[in-house]
Amino acid sequence: MGNIDSSKALKLGIAFSLLFSGFIWIAGQLWFQQPELLPKPQGIPFWYKWQLNEPTLISRASAWILYLGHQSTIWWLIYAAQKEQPKYTSGLHWFNIAALVANALFITLHLLQTGIWYDALAQDVLEISAQYSVIVLLVVVLMMENQRRGMFFGKKLAFVTTASQGLRTYHGYYFAWATIYTFWYHPMVGTQGHIVGFLYMFLILLQGSLFFTRAHLNPKWTIFVEVMVVIHALLVALMNGDNWPMFLFGFLGVFVVTQMYGLPLSQKIRWMIWSMFIGLIIIVYNFKGWDTSYEVILVAGTEWAFAILLSGLILFLQSDFIKKLIRIN
Repeated sequence: MGNIDSSKALKLGIAFSLLFSGFIWIAGQLWFQQPELLPKPQGIPFWYKWQLNEPTLISRASAWILYLGHQSTIWWLIYAAQKEQPKYTSGLHWFNIAALVANALFITLHLLQTGIWYDALAQDVLEISAQYSVIVLLVVVLMMENQRRGMFFGKKLAFVTTASQGLRTYHGYYFAWATIYTFWYHPMVGTQGHIVGFLYMFLILLQGSLFFTRAHLNPKWTIFVEVMVVIHALLVALMNGDNWPMFLFGFLGVFVVTQMYGLPLSQKIRWMIWSMFIGLIIIVYNFKGWDTSYEVILVAGTEWAFAILLSGLILFLQSDFIKKLIRIN
């Protein structure tokens, strides 16, 4: 299997992701019928409207059975791969090919499931569970990448590096759950926000499928996947009439303060990016009003705070105090 280049597989996977995102739009235009959706209850500020008003047993079961099949398949492949203890190579292992095929299969099945039964996991679980599963994923990436690119302006936080050591071994299980759970939360409908969101999920699934390969560690590719959340969050905010500058500058803030220091950029280029970022903030808030400018730090600040607090919690749970407490009990 090693003669199949992982970089080529990555490029083909990106092409597949883009093409299938187009298929979602085409299916929405030519195939999917708009069903009667669950009306928004009064007094609920956040409402995910893409749920059937009258779900059936088969509409619910189709989503849950396919989700569980997808989840258990990828989890088993991660387990089987780790049991072999393979080295990182430029080629694909058998489990990479199996993961790529499995993800492509379940992506196709989700499109068919949406066209036939429409409903997804959203009918039975809270939207916040899907949102925060991905937020925690992004936070864990910040923690693990701290060792390479730092947390703030290239500066590393030693305690975050220490806390994230165990995450490097087991993060694949959580990342697979967060991505696949979020993927099956949404019906595969053709709104702009959904299409970009599914493209984002396809790319994360692709990244996860290439574990134990050089492509999986490519910093340009991994940062690209991280930064894709900027486009998704902006489009969803615009579609829902939410406060789009908060999401735009929040996720861009994570890029300019943290993520871009993992790229081989000159100091001149970094200053240029900083100038563009600050200039865009000035332009937007000159129109929007400077009284709300504090919001540019909310999203980024939340990610950094979660990364630091989660690191502290992990170290606390690993401390001698907790170990002694467990022995006593």
